[in-house]
Amino acid sequence: MEIAPEPFHPPAPVPRNRPPSRLRIIRTILRNPLELWGEPSYTLPWIDTRFFSERTLIVNDPGLIRHVLVDNASNYRMSDIRQLVLRPILRDGLLTAEGPVWRRSRKAVAPVFTPRHAHGFAGQMRRQSERYAEKYSGAGAEGQVFDLAVDMTELTFAILADTLFSGDIATSGHFADDVEQLLHRMGRVDPMDLMRAPSWVPRLTRIGGQKVLDKFRGIVRDTMNLRQEKMEKDRAAAPNDLLTLLLEQAGPEGLTMEEIEDNILTFIGAGHETTARALAWTLYCVARSPHVRAAMEEEIDRVVETGADPVDWLDLMPHVRAAFEEAMRLYPPAPSINRAAIADDEWTSPAGETVEIPAGITVLIMPWTLHRHALYWDRPRAFMPERFLPETRAKIDRFQYLPFGAGPRVCIGATFALQEAVIALAVLMRDFRFDVTPQTNPWPVQRLTTQPQGGLPMRVTRR
Repeated sequence: MEIAPEPFHPPAPVPRNRPPSRLRIIRTILRNPLELWGEPSYTLPWIDTRFFSERTLIVNDPGLIRHVLVDNASNYRMSDIRQLVLRPILRDGLLTAEGPVWRRSRKAVAPVFTPRHAHGFAGQMRRQSERYAEKYSGAGAEGQVFDLAVDMTELTFAILADTLFSGDIATSGHFADDVEQLLHRMGRVDPMDLMRAPSWVPRLTRIGGQKVLDKFRGIVRDTMNLRQEKMEKDRAAAPNDLLTLLLEQAGPEGLTMEEIEDNILTFIGAGHETTARALAWTLYCVARSPHVRAAMEEEIDRVVETGADPVDWLDLMPHVRAAFEEAMRLYPPAPSINRAAIADDEWTSPAGETVEIPAGITVLIMPWTLHRHALYWDRPRAFMPERFLPETRAKIDRFQYLPFGAGPRVCIGATFALQEAVIALAVLMRDFRFDVTPQTNPWPVQRLTTQPQGGLPMRVTRR
């Protein structure tokens, strides 16, 4: 009987064993919020605590998560601190809008992301992945080192530009650097956010970020203008993509031009970022798990050899999909979900325990801790893609695994992202191997997404 190899334990902060001081909390949040969480966050179903004199309910129990995000979702709005961080970047984009504005945007964008429509992008995803993989064609037997944190950002941007904007994004080079600067400067909590200071109070940690944000908004406006000119000349010649769809929604009964700009920025600046980070983490974890890589390579070779349409790869490559999903478990692209109760609420567990949720309390659901929680996962800190294979994933509760959120505000691009990831991994791993180097020492940090601090240098060789 063959003994399964010991699984890889990817790097992550060790849970704290004692409460930090207020000063240490501030320092940790500024440096890396993922290092803040203590042992109870990884072992208890919920924690009623105070955070800077504000009552906070940290929720891990899947039933309670379902109650907040689905069953009584109308009683929970976005929390103030989340909006203070994200609204300066995205304004009324789909991630930050609320109420009627959010409903208008969601309705406008939804047709592009139906599974049927998303499947139609498979061919473009494969072509862009193959085109990008040419970058590695010069890697010989000894290989060449590339920063996969940068490369996966560039690849997913190329896919997004082709599928959702038909290549009409008015941008230049250095896109990955611009995204890095935007998230480093703008996508982080500032001490003024912790003190709930009004948005007009300057945030010192974001000095310099406005310049990059202005550049992004300039790209968006130029992109909108280019497409509008094309539509005015010949509407039939304009592609039926997300950009055209949004511009057609403009008007008194639809979206304002400002809301369209916000949503385009959301997809350009953030919509691809989550998939990019998850792809890089996947390739890193797979490189440290030879048995997982062997299973993926065998599967990729077999499916591609049959000539199967890439639209079917998501179903035909369960090992590739499982590796990506396990990487998202360990390094969730969006590591926190923040809500605030509008009115008093309560929830009773199957065991009869009642959780009181008073109006105004912050409800914090942390995929980072939930996905590593001792109550819900076997060997929670280990990279074990077999959890997500078809024969075992039924054991995973819908609300213990939240890479795309849940409820009315579940990520609208989840099907798109999963299909994109499987196709990109299959194309890349068909011809190349990605291995760690002595300089490959990633440390997860929370900005807008879960990023590898200092990049992710890896050696690429031909198979």
